[in-house]
Amino acid sequence: MDNGMGGSKRDPISRVDLAWLRMEQSTNLMMITGVIILDRPVEFGVFKKLVTSRFLSFRRFRQKTVDTPRGSWWETDALFDERSHVVRTALPGRADKQALEALVSSLASTPLDKTKPLWQFHFVENYLHGPAIIARIHHCYADGIALIQVLLSLTETDRQKSLQANSSRRWKEKQVAGSGVFRRLAAPAHSGLRVLQETGAKALECGADVLRDPRAAGASVAELMGELGQALLLPDDSRSPFRGRLGVRKNIAWAEPIILDEVKAVSRILGCSVNDILIAVMTGALHRYVVECGASPGQASMRATVPVNLRPLDHAPELGNHFGLVFLDLPIAQKNPLRRVYQVSDNMRKLKESRQAAITLGALAALGMGPAALQKPALEMFSRKASAVLTNVPGPQKPLYLAGARLREMMFWVPQTGSMGMGISILSYNGKVFSGLVADHNLVPDPQNVVLNFRTEFENLLHWVMLLGADDAPLQADEAEYLVARLCADCD
Repeated sequence: MDNGMGGSKRDPISRVDLAWLRMEQSTNLMMITGVIILDRPVEFGVFKKLVTSRFLSFRRFRQKTVDTPRGSWWETDALFDERSHVVRTALPGRADKQALEALVSSLASTPLDKTKPLWQFHFVENYLHGPAIIARIHHCYADGIALIQVLLSLTETDRQKSLQANSSRRWKEKQVAGSGVFRRLAAPAHSGLRVLQETGAKALECGADVLRDPRAAGASVAELMGELGQALLLPDDSRSPFRGRLGVRKNIAWAEPIILDEVKAVSRILGCSVNDILIAVMTGALHRYVVECGASPGQASMRATVPVNLRPLDHAPELGNHFGLVFLDLPIAQKNPLRRVYQVSDNMRKLKESRQAAITLGALAALGMGPAALQKPALEMFSRKASAVLTNVPGPQKPLYLAGARLREMMFWVPQTGSMGMGISILSYNGKVFSGLVADHNLVPDPQNVVLNFRTEFENLLHWVMLLGADDAPLQADEAEYLVARLCADCD
């Protein structure tokens, strides 16, 4: 709407978006940070035109947030200048992976300018392995799954199509027709779709409905109250090198990819999900890091919060912020890679059978609709129960192209809340699995050593699985139990 002040347009900000905006603090910025590496040179002007014609075809990305005691809203930035948001930069020295990680770390530690729309693309044209694009977008625009979809919408599955110039209007109409995420972004421009502006708020209301009406989650009052009690009474996470006083500097690193088919083969042999295998491998990397630091993993588990979609994956574009959180124990004290896999698998199975995701959605939804003064201590209470956020996103399994260049690598990190100082990201793309870490400098000054361990741990697990002699065929339950027990005894 026009507020009568120079034609500036305002749109209401949903409660969930406002909650993410207010959640930011200097020690944990609420930005989703991503890195895309291309396989061949792309002109900066071509990339800038792509952002202008596609990304900026949605008015939301020309809007800044306004949060005052009188109210909160999205407001079109009358002084919008895309040069503040699409930035050309270069790496020093050899312009290698270490230099790129240092730049991404610096940007992940730097808040976005709240007097402007809260996003930036940094185009790094001299990276050793091809141009790199660093994206920073505030979580108040959308959740991680939605924003990954928005970023990947800049790409095509055909090289030639990625070079074709499309009109902003036709491209926008195509995206809106195929995705609820884009329909929500387009809603402010169409009065007939105004109801879609409140998609995020309705997701929160749905979560609150879980508390008011347990039948919404298919559970009894006793079941949900039991889950709520367990979540609230969950003790603070154990002391470890990954938990402590936070600073403002974040360090980011990512590993060389592993082959997805190899992960699938291991999962078939061990009778566990691909997700179980990847989480167990990352847990092993953390275990190895603790040992290399001269500390003892002890007997305690490290806990991570894992976002869980509460609708089917094929409906992900319609999810908005409709997700719950589960608290997953990571057995970092377990040195045996096979036992580690089965412990992770067992912990995941118990969480899937529980109502924890639904009840945390309901609890956080109720907090999000409550007074701002109550939000921070309540969120801090939840954040103390874990040391990290862990996300595992299945990406497209076909090569993608941007301005004629193939996406060679990509990685994304979601923000941490409260006192959590580490984010673990796992992403599959084009037959490969990419893993990365963002960590507070006070806790993990050298995250490169953790992600290096990711490949080492997977190769170690692959070695032991090959010793099972299953010829890539699933083991029968009794056979698996015997062979794994025998090998576990051998490698302890």
